[in-house]
Amino acid sequence: MKSDIEIAQNASIKPIHEIAEQLKLTTKDWEPYGHYKAKLSHTLLDQLFERPNGKVVLVTAITPTPAGEGKSTVTVGLGQALNQLDKQTIVALREPSLGPTMGLKGGAAGGGYSQVIPMEDINLHFTGDIHAITTANNALSAFIDNHIHQGNVLNIDPRRVGWKRVLDINDRALREVVVGLGGPAKGVPREDGFSITVASEIMAILCLANSLHDLKKRLSRIVFGYTYDQQPVTVRQLGMEGALTLLLKDAIKPNLVQTLENTPAIIHGGPFANIAHGCNSVMATNIAAKLGDYVVTEAGFGADLGAEKFLDIKTQAGGVEPDTVVIVATIRALKMHGGISKQALEQEDVVAVQNGMKNLQKHMETIRSFGIPFVIALNRFPKDTEAELQVVEKWCEEVDAPFALTEVHAFGGQGGIELAKKVIQTVEMDGKNFKRMYKKEDSIEEKIHAIATKVYGAEKVEYSSKAKKQIEQYGDLGWGQLPICMAKTQYSLSDDPSLIGRPKNFTINIREFSPSIGAGFLVALTGNVMTMPGLPKSPAALKMDVDDKGNALGLF
Repeated sequence: MKSDIEIAQNASIKPIHEIAEQLKLTTKDWEPYGHYKAKLSHTLLDQLFERPNGKVVLVTAITPTPAGEGKSTVTVGLGQALNQLDKQTIVALREPSLGPTMGLKGGAAGGGYSQVIPMEDINLHFTGDIHAITTANNALSAFIDNHIHQGNVLNIDPRRVGWKRVLDINDRALREVVVGLGGPAKGVPREDGFSITVASEIMAILCLANSLHDLKKRLSRIVFGYTYDQQPVTVRQLGMEGALTLLLKDAIKPNLVQTLENTPAIIHGGPFANIAHGCNSVMATNIAAKLGDYVVTEAGFGADLGAEKFLDIKTQAGGVEPDTVVIVATIRALKMHGGISKQALEQEDVVAVQNGMKNLQKHMETIRSFGIPFVIALNRFPKDTEAELQVVEKWCEEVDAPFALTEVHAFGGQGGIELAKKVIQTVEMDGKNFKRMYKKEDSIEEKIHAIATKVYGAEKVEYSSKAKKQIEQYGDLGWGQLPICMAKTQYSLSDDPSLIGRPKNFTINIREFSPSIGAGFLVALTGNVMTMPGLPKSPAALKMDVDDKGNALGLF
């Protein structure tokens, strides 16, 4: 089979105006970014307000493993399959970050014959949204340091500035830095650090804002530090919300592209689900729901991370509620959760698949606890054996879980027809009884306890002395009613990445909090999760190149 990039570069891509015409958009509703990309108007959602929503399908997965699950591939393939069944469908995805693209994980444009295109652009700079967020984030850093240098009227304590600079690349050397060295003319020395851009609160704000006005309001609420008497200092006090909004006026516009089968795709925003809320923008999903009969969207990593945050955070910010959920699993990942190594995946191992089913069962229970119907999609790989596939299908029959085998990587939309039919059937049964994992008025501890015990399966939660002090402080400041965004390893239901499968009798350890008041949630940092990843020993970038005609090489 051809590589992903070979398939993408040989696709029959349509000019973007034809995709816009499919959605009955006028030329006032979008603006071209080259031949095959477009920006949708930030006022389009207001224009479509009276139009009823289509059905929303949320794609999630079991706990990720190095073997890969293909969640984005299934999302794209399902969208193509629904269109083949004459359902006007739009795919809504996040934008890939250069960090994992150039590092280890790879891009986020799907794979095989279920990709969004032009994949080279999407996986690299795309329309510059992430760069705009980087600029806005670092502009705020520059103005904070300048304010302190120029007399510090706001009485900002340099030791309590929590706002980090960002970069859209994995660079562990920048996790902890010191700025302002070199004497009085160079600023005031203080400790600082870098996060990856997708961990910036501005990324979360962009994804949760439902208008340009809402974007500015959220930016103004950012708490970037504290005064010497430990009072929060906001962007509004600094007077920077207008300038930051100006830097983001184009980035807030969702991006329109297409799949290999010319299914419309709206790609916008890219927060990671292990350190942020892991969902594409509210505007993108809501516009897609207004324009299509179906919108197929995804949330990062497993159901314990992206799906939980979609349901507990994104829906509260004005995002549409999903009508059904697709839980993606693979034989390869189930075998790894069953205890075998990546090197042994090529060998048939029915027992390992059976043991790994415990992880799938937990994610299924989590989605059921939210009151949303679901379908389990088994993403088939070439080396999967019939005996291994039968284990999953038989188990789904026993627990009364809708099941579909998918082969969208190899066959595109045609390989997802069975899944699409199951999704339509599940949606039409209207079995949704959606309820969030916790109530708004619950305390911070009650919200975290609900997520830790009901979603992760933890026995208890423990807090560091710093976290306990922060909870008390946040209560005094009136932040206690905000949703919780858990920052946790994606590789385990626990906060220990080595505990695979379905661990039991474990404790979730909250080491500290980071308030994202502009975004509208509190980030709880668990275990050793970091907001600036590092590069592997052999980064994916080592295989990348460009030929003399400007064609990308080695990009998956």
